[in-house]
Amino acid sequence: MGAMTTTAPATSSACCLPGGQPLDDAEAIQLARVFKALGDPARVKLFSLIVASANGEMCVCDLTEPVGLSQPTVSHHMKLLVDAGLVTREQRGRWAYYAPAPGPLLTAVRHLTEQ
Repeated sequence: MGAMTTTAPATSSACCLPGGQPLDDAEAIQLARVFKALGDPARVKLFSLIVASANGEMCVCDLTEPVGLSQPTVSHHMKLLVDAGLVTREQRGRWAYYAPAPGPLLTAVRHLTEQ
């Protein structure tokens, strides 16, 4: 009789994991910053208001009433959204105007869906 050959089982569980490369440290930090910024309902609402605005930007003075928060509190939330890269800030006189910056959010989605 001929010798029986066996194939060793694969040592990797790659069949169960999505393809792609894991995040490096810098990418993980930036991704966590985006998720942390969106981890508060007020910030999610502020971000959605800016994204949905007719002219693509909003003044901080127009963001306080829809979320029912004081201007200093809204400014604090907006700083976190700016730091996460989700919005840009432009100072015009005494008022700050915010516009969406889709890059970080699209990058976060890409990292989660293409990994």
